[in-house]
Amino acid sequence: MIADVQQTNGATGAEPKNAPTPAALAQTGTDAPDAAAQIQAIRKRIDEIDQTLIALWQERAELSKQVGATRMASGGTRLVLAREREILEHFRTELGADGTQLALLLLRAGRGPL
Repeated sequence: MIADVQQTNGATGAEPKNAPTPAALAQTGTDAPDAAAQIQAIRKRIDEIDQTLIALWQERAELSKQVGATRMASGGTRLVLAREREILEHFRTELGADGTQLALLLLRAGRGPL
């Protein structure tokens, strides 16, 4: 992806077609127009990813609430701790300690605070 952004903005030394404004240059933390343009393009993709993450977070929370409501309506328990441990372990394995923290936040979003 970064290579694509570099290619799109050109590394020829010539100013890109859509050269950043002075304000945009200040926001990127560099005075180099090529680097500022590259940073802007990468940040645009980051913003797209963030929006997708937010939408997925909201969808996951809603689905988790539906699971809990269905389970409780059928006489089941509010939580299934074995399932929560499974999720925590999966995130920890994939992402390390930060994964555990992320999983805890996801679980809380779906079931609410204990």
